Amino acid sequence: MEIVTTGLEDLPGAARALIEALDSRRVVAFDAPMGAGKTTLISEICRQLGAVDEASSPTFSIVNHYDIPGAPLPIYHFDFYRLNDEGAVADIGIYDYLDSGAWCLMEWPQVALPFLPEDTAVVRIEPREDGSRRILLLN
Repeated sequence: MEIVTTGLEDLPGAARALIEALDSRRVVAFDAPMGAGKTTLISEICRQLGAVDEASSPTFSIVNHYDIPGAPLPIYHFDFYRLNDEGAVADIGIYDYLDSGAWCLMEWPQVALPFLPEDTAVVRIEPREDGSRRILLLN
């Protein structure tokens, strides 16, 4: 699946399309360079899913928790940018999150790859020179 966004006004539609394409998968790894819009896209996905709080980057907390009114499970938003090794990922209790059935949306997932389930969805965001973004659901 490929989506091209030309501005922030395209994000609600892009987020809805991604949510639909993910079907029952709840673990999503976002692959993109710094400044490509990972947090912005995740924030819109959380909004589309009904999260109470506005999503923000969990760079310092590693994981943010967003409740969805009426839903039995929250959304977990991870940012692994500051983690240097797999031991640090294990220390946050990654399997508790992954096995919960909740949405797990991950920025900078490379260090966590050994822990992720086989059906993890990968979303790649590719910034273009004209300021647009190419968003790809790779699997």
